[in-house]
Amino acid sequence: MNVRIIPRLDIKGPNLVKGIHLEGLRVLGKPEAFARHYYDQGADELIYMDVVASLYGRNSLVETVRTTAQEIFIPLTVGGGLRTLEDIQTVLRAGADKVAINTEAVRNPAFVAEASSTFGSSTIVVSIAAKRRPDGSYECYTDNGRERTGVDAAEWAVRAVSLGAGELMVTSIDQEGTGRGFGIELTRRISTAVSVPVVACGGAGSVDHVSEVASEGNADAVGIASILHYRVVQQISHEDEASFSEGNLDYIRGRAAQNAIPAAATAAIDIEPASVSEVKERLNRDSISCRPVVKGQSV
Repeated sequence: MNVRIIPRLDIKGPNLVKGIHLEGLRVLGKPEAFARHYYDQGADELIYMDVVASLYGRNSLVETVRTTAQEIFIPLTVGGGLRTLEDIQTVLRAGADKVAINTEAVRNPAFVAEASSTFGSSTIVVSIAAKRRPDGSYECYTDNGRERTGVDAAEWAVRAVSLGAGELMVTSIDQEGTGRGFGIELTRRISTAVSVPVVACGGAGSVDHVSEVASEGNADAVGIASILHYRVVQQISHEDEASFSEGNLDYIRGRAAQNAIPAAATAAIDIEPASVSEVKERLNRDSISCRPVVKGQSV
């Protein structure tokens, strides 16, 4: 089976953002512009996560999803603030192919069964954000990593699949945004306990980390943010100001040199930017199967 490479775009309002441990968000630009680059580079899928939706009880990505779906023709998973069947139906009608649910799934597990029965298991992704406990187990967190639940992550993964989840998205909060690598142990515990695909998220600082979580963590897919985002920031034209949000232009213009990572953006992390095609080339060298980039689409 091919390992899927999936750019993950965390979105707040109209902006693509990135933080550390799901906090300290920095605006990077417009998600639609980044999505187009990833599509051209040969991404297998995309993930759009509304990172403040659970706080406000609603998902605000409908228009962004609709715009993206008109231009990007690969599967799109949308998550954040989806608490009712109507919420799911709304984003699916806008163009999403799958939905990711976390907070409502943990609070009301029956929702997973209802959603999978209504829309099909292949449409329902249960998102698991977890932190390591002192005893070595992992605890699920909700509300974009802010609320403890007391729920064991591995046990919840098994239950979520039994309720009808067709895929799991696993994020190590300890590693997320740090550039130190994925939560390989967390990913492996869950991937070996369930029969559905597992998407590993959180922590990639280099293509080495992607290869490691695919081989050592048994991940079926890898959600990647920082190393891809900072490469696209380097590629988008300085003059393409429409791709960047007001208040963020000084950050973009202030790059020390062409092909350099903004120092302010990486002060606390160690990032080696790469394109989707470069990630896939590395996986192929490591004998990890992935879908080849269509000739002419690689950037």
